[in-house]
Amino acid sequence: MPVNLNASLSDSPLPALSPWKLREKNFTWGEKTYLMGILNVTPDSFSDGGEFHSLNAALAQAQYMVSAGADILDIGGQSTRPQADEVPLEEELKRIVPVIQVLRQGDLNQPIAATTISVDTTRATVARAAIHAGADIVNDISGATYDAEMLPAVAELDVPIVLMHIRGTPKTMQSLTDYSDLMAEIYEFLAHRVAAAVAAGIAPDRIILDPGIGFAKSYEQNLEILRQLAHLKSLGCPLLVGVSRKSFIGRILNQPDPKQRVWGTAAACCAAIAASADILRVHDVAPMREVCQMADAIWRQR
Repeated sequence: MPVNLNASLSDSPLPALSPWKLREKNFTWGEKTYLMGILNVTPDSFSDGGEFHSLNAALAQAQYMVSAGADILDIGGQSTRPQADEVPLEEELKRIVPVIQVLRQGDLNQPIAATTISVDTTRATVARAAIHAGADIVNDISGATYDAEMLPAVAELDVPIVLMHIRGTPKTMQSLTDYSDLMAEIYEFLAHRVAAAVAAGIAPDRIILDPGIGFAKSYEQNLEILRQLAHLKSLGCPLLVGVSRKSFIGRILNQPDPKQRVWGTAAACCAAIAASADILRVHDVAPMREVCQMADAIWRQR
């Protein structure tokens, strides 16, 4: 059945979102924008592949991002850039688990040890190992569709999960951008994934949703998601948006180097905040912290 997005927004007030506490961090949705710092412990991610592949480099970057204002560290051992190949399970575990273990050592009064950690994976086995090592959130770019064991595992672990919209896999997704109604189809996919998560035993207030900018989306569709993002708020979950350094920004700016897309990323992040995004997933934490502070003063001040 087609989704009437205008009706979903206007027929009833938006649901209030329950606050979270993870580790020592309180998340009060709607009052401020939270930053998720990207820590790719991979050799082939699209903008920083290989930079933080070693344990020492990953730990130094984690420390830097926390000191710059990251509320969450998102640690991933599998590149999800277009055309990326899947890595073996054991390799993904070898990349992720030691970093989390070391980050969790020490006194919780230390900011790095007390920081909320997300594991970026589509595999239930990796999610289990990461949570047991000390991670707090599972971030699944497949919306928990790649691994049938993911939702039961997250329910058993009793942790929050990020469910993202995607079509296909990173290898095939950019050939799957033909939508009859982009926002309605994203809305319907995410609504179904929320229902599946709840049926598996995950509490509705432990789910974050991500529209999947750049994942099976064209240049024009990425812009449309930013314009229409607020339609997804009626699903009743916090919204995570990841625009950082992505190719649609490079196209607009005629900038082939992802690391030189900071200002374009800042503008896209402002658009997401104006449309009520709750979490921004970013590479450049320090400048995006200032973006959030300014944008929150404009759009979230009470």
